[in-house]
Amino acid sequence: MSELTNSQSKLENKLAWSLLALRLSVFIVMFIWALDKFVNPGHTAAVFEGFYGIGGLSANLAAVLGGLQLALCVVFVAGLWKFFSYGLIFILHGASTLSSFPQYLDAFNNMLFFAAWPMWAACFALFYLRDYDTKTLGALISKAKS
Repeated sequence: MSELTNSQSKLENKLAWSLLALRLSVFIVMFIWALDKFVNPGHTAAVFEGFYGIGGLSANLAAVLGGLQLALCVVFVAGLWKFFSYGLIFILHGASTLSSFPQYLDAFNNMLFFAAWPMWAACFALFYLRDYDTKTLGALISKAKS
């Protein structure tokens, strides 16, 4: 193997491990947010009313949304259907990040909200570099079939 090919292979391997780390960290946040819909549906209702202008969210609807989000989280962390699962995670987290705009205007009383921006960037990187994210269940299944 030529030195250039070996260097390229090392870079792709490092990139794949880095993308796995990003995917796992984004999954942890999204998974906890999904569980919150079951554990504390009142919090979910307050978030939907305060940030999205959607009032009267019932505990049952919060549970349905939590179930859908859990399913998306599992597909995402497994690296399956990457265009759709990574894309949907990017869009959903983007909506959450942008809906918090008033909090950014009062930055020093809402500093934790700024953590959403690097996570949104991680979601973008995962979507944009999805073809290089090869440490996935989907890749293992493909390898097993070959």
